[in-house]
Amino acid sequence: MTPQSRRQFSIAAFGGLATSLAAQIGGQRPRQSETVKVLNPANRVPVALMIDDSTCLVNLAHFGIPHFAEVFPDRYKQNWRALPREIPDSFVRRFGEWCHEHGVKGKYSIVPYPACTGWLDRDIPGWSKRELDDSLRLVRTLMLPDWDIHPEMISHTWVIDTKTGRPYPDRTDQYMENFRWTDGKSADQLAEYMSYALRILRNVELPCEGITTPGGFAGRVLPALAQATLQSCRDVFKTETPHYFRHAITDGRSVAPRVEYASGLESSSPQCVVSIIACTSDWFGGWDGLEPCSLDKMITADSKGGRLPEVIRRGEPAVIYGHWPGFYCNGQETGFRVFQQVVQRLRSGYDNLIWMKLSEISRYWAARELTRIDNAPGVTRFTAPFACPQFTVRFRGQSAAPPKFNSTPLTEVSSPLALKSGAWTRDAATIIACVDLPKGESTLSS
Repeated sequence: MTPQSRRQFSIAAFGGLATSLAAQIGGQRPRQSETVKVLNPANRVPVALMIDDSTCLVNLAHFGIPHFAEVFPDRYKQNWRALPREIPDSFVRRFGEWCHEHGVKGKYSIVPYPACTGWLDRDIPGWSKRELDDSLRLVRTLMLPDWDIHPEMISHTWVIDTKTGRPYPDRTDQYMENFRWTDGKSADQLAEYMSYALRILRNVELPCEGITTPGGFAGRVLPALAQATLQSCRDVFKTETPHYFRHAITDGRSVAPRVEYASGLESSSPQCVVSIIACTSDWFGGWDGLEPCSLDKMITADSKGGRLPEVIRRGEPAVIYGHWPGFYCNGQETGFRVFQQVVQRLRSGYDNLIWMKLSEISRYWAARELTRIDNAPGVTRFTAPFACPQFTVRFRGQSAAPPKFNSTPLTEVSSPLALKSGAWTRDAATIIACVDLPKGESTLSS
């Protein structure tokens, strides 16, 4: 199975992506003045990297392939015994330090019970407790500042009986997380399972604001998945704007985040859940680290061709995704080197990008779509269910005096690309202002 087809296969098998997305419910939407336009954060295009199948120490490809092959022997024929059993922390450190140096942000999965090898909040046989503790500490100190942590369900292979903590004895696709177990499950049933995974990561001091689905998880019950994400993340971590990664779209359709199940917007407990959509497939080393990379599919050498420039030109978040074994490529690190070239080509071709964690993108899109905006001559009023940094708006105005946000004058900057929180600039007959939007009511006067 190709690296693209594991997630894409599940989309096709479960009824088609367009139909699936259309089934989701947006929920409430407030009134927003047509004379005020919400722009991207600081007038820049968000970029993010989502890493799947990562965890502490365990190479999920080595341990997961025999589980998949037990159910689908004709589809999984890789020589898994030849793959390394470990993706070492030395690689995590090298990868994380390079990304931090270059401003890269995104999402990093931590599978709590990877391929049933052992529990991250207990022990993993084959590694000492000290090695496991050191690996968790590295994720907390190096990765957390720049990356959201997601569980990718519990094991990523066999379904776990949450009453016993053991896999079910059935060895069919009906009891694999990646395939058919979620068919017909309710939001409450999914939330109970997802909360189990979240609590394990809470036990090891890894906060989570979102969920990544393994393969075809919940492909036939997308409304339940969205509601379960909302329920489980709020219950376990009190998350304000939970998000999930389920879809990758590589054709011409929009990849803007979907803000779903919004309710209680003017109450003391507003809520919503955000679907983050990747705009690429895995064009690194694949989920098993055995596939060829496709750098030019993402971005060509002149920074003008490929999928990422296409999305950036539309102003939508360019969310890249790949699998951790593919970045490591069984010790060759080919996928990592290709990603470094992607970052370098983005940097040489664009000066209007902003790397963001998924939680930051989710919060921004929730504020963008769910903030009530009323405009009268000289004053714009915001009623925000969620606070949001770098909230950026454009409105008509030619006043020589600086706009004021909640009575505090903003600082003028020379161009839209110089914007930051607390700043404004002129653009033809309009004003663009960037502010840290508080929850509740606020005003922008000019």
